[in-house]
Amino acid sequence: MAKISKEQWVGCPFRYAAAAFGDKWSLLILRDIMFGTAMRYSDFVSSEEGIATNVLANRLEHLVNKEILEKTPDPDDARKSIYLLTSKGKDLAPVFLAMVQWSQKWDDKTLVPQDYLANLVAGSAPNPQGEA
Repeated sequence: MAKISKEQWVGCPFRYAAAAFGDKWSLLILRDIMFGTAMRYSDFVSSEEGIATNVLANRLEHLVNKEILEKTPDPDDARKSIYLLTSKGKDLAPVFLAMVQWSQKWDDKTLVPQDYLANLVAGSAPNPQGEA
């Protein structure tokens, strides 16, 4: 099978999505913002997955450059920053919900309480950025 050229990849939705947010660390950062309470650099550093600081800084910068996250001054300490989902980032919620549902169905080690999953589907799960 011949390797396809970069020009042939143009227009491919999977290529675009993978390049924008498709690596393991970017997905975990977005998970922690979307479904958790993470928004500060220190929140991500202290996550149980143990992301290296250089990788974290690179992924946060990448997600900001792709306009999936926005970096703003921390209202509690202007010397620091917080990361929030942009409209483009918020539009990933159905994608992440589908990933949660798929994992819940096919991975017996997936730990998502059924009531939380039902609330996610209904759009009533807690959102750390204060939106439904």
